[in-house]
Amino acid sequence: MKPSLLLIAILLPVIGGAVLPFLPFPSRKWQQVYMEGVTILTSLVLFGLMIGSPQGSFQAVNLAGALEITFYMDGLSKVFVGIMAFLWPFAMIYAFEYMKGDKKESRFFAFYIMTYGVACGIAFAHNLMTLYMFYELLTFITLPLVMHSMNKASISAGKQYVFSIGGASFAFIGFMLILGFGDSMQFVYGGVLSKEIGGDLLLLFQGGYIISVIGFGVKSALFPLHGWLPVASVAPTPVTALLHAVAVVNAGAFAIMRMTYYSFGTHIIKGTWAQSVVLLLTMITILYGSIRAVKEQHLKRRFAYSTISNLSYILFGVLLMTPDGMVAGMLHMVFHSLMKIVLFYCAGAILHETKREYIFELTGLARKMPRLMVCFVISAFALVGVPPLPAFLSKWYLLDAAITGGTVVTYIGMVVLMVSAFLSAIYLLTVVARVYLPRREFDYTSLGEVKDPNWYMILPMALFSGMIIILGLYSVPLVEYLQVVALGR
Repeated sequence: MKPSLLLIAILLPVIGGAVLPFLPFPSRKWQQVYMEGVTILTSLVLFGLMIGSPQGSFQAVNLAGALEITFYMDGLSKVFVGIMAFLWPFAMIYAFEYMKGDKKESRFFAFYIMTYGVACGIAFAHNLMTLYMFYELLTFITLPLVMHSMNKASISAGKQYVFSIGGASFAFIGFMLILGFGDSMQFVYGGVLSKEIGGDLLLLFQGGYIISVIGFGVKSALFPLHGWLPVASVAPTPVTALLHAVAVVNAGAFAIMRMTYYSFGTHIIKGTWAQSVVLLLTMITILYGSIRAVKEQHLKRRFAYSTISNLSYILFGVLLMTPDGMVAGMLHMVFHSLMKIVLFYCAGAILHETKREYIFELTGLARKMPRLMVCFVISAFALVGVPPLPAFLSKWYLLDAAITGGTVVTYIGMVVLMVSAFLSAIYLLTVVARVYLPRREFDYTSLGEVKDPNWYMILPMALFSGMIIILGLYSVPLVEYLQVVALGR
């Protein structure tokens, strides 16, 4: 299969979304058919590419010398696009119902579809130049989604969201170091710094690596640059699910994987003060996100803080800089994407059907919304790590990788993970208890005519919940594949 086909997967949703507002559809139904068709076709192209495994790379543009826009697909690319290819078509179905009646619906879906293509550009980037360009594009293409409502809250959220641009500027320092001292700008497993690096130059590279991790870590809500993510929960739920579970936050983790294993290489970072610093940042973020989630009473913002914590689970595994840690990080990225998108969809459906946003308003809802709450319970228990649901497995792998690390920092990380798991049980299971176990004197008539949402919303939630159960019971093929990817094959 020719690598030039990678460009189709990028351009199809970008062009398909860009022309959407200008197409004269006879009805909303035909517009939905078009949008879902573009999304499904993109996913089919991606699945075909994953099966066909294009060999070599495709250079789209040469800007100057080593500064090329080039695409390729490897095992790590497949992990990222596999998540998107499965989730995005069903996310569109959910969004159809959620955005019904919105006066700016066409504009919303235009950017929503284009985001798919830009995220694919990040996944297929063959070098730092391509990754950096699409990483910046992802910020600009999702900004209108965050600010969609154009009220005071969404405008404020948009202003904070552009922190990502500043984060990418930090990452640019690592870009320049690789450009100046690396053998290539392309991604090569093990890194491209084959020259002898020592003394002050080694300290410069280690410091530059830390700054790069912090820069790319903005999109993964690494403390203290996490503030944009809870604020972005004012956006429509299809957007917050997209930001917090699929494209944007995973793009940050993906970029850090590339920078660590394929540009700098672990040989100049592992076992040094630089590794200790980035690991400590992830541990602080894990605890901070979990504690804030326990305190937060707004349902979507509670899940946002949970996302902050769980993204650093992923980064912690990746930054252990061992194959076991890399497997654990990627495994949690896959599982977290599924679990968190269901939780956000449940929160969005509750808001859509009842206009209730705060946890104290959810008392007794399980009787009125039984199907939705079953999906909620499955995802909540899974994210806590109740066996045999999937997060139990990914957290187990993370703990095992931390123990195998054998340093004081990794042992501290092990304790942090266990404390965070306990806090996760508090901030998720207290919601479950409230919706299922109200006090005896609770008056169910106060809930009025509340009922489950229609199949547009229930179908994606039910399907993803089913996948959560399946992956919890049988994830051996996935783990084996990730073990191969972690070795750079």
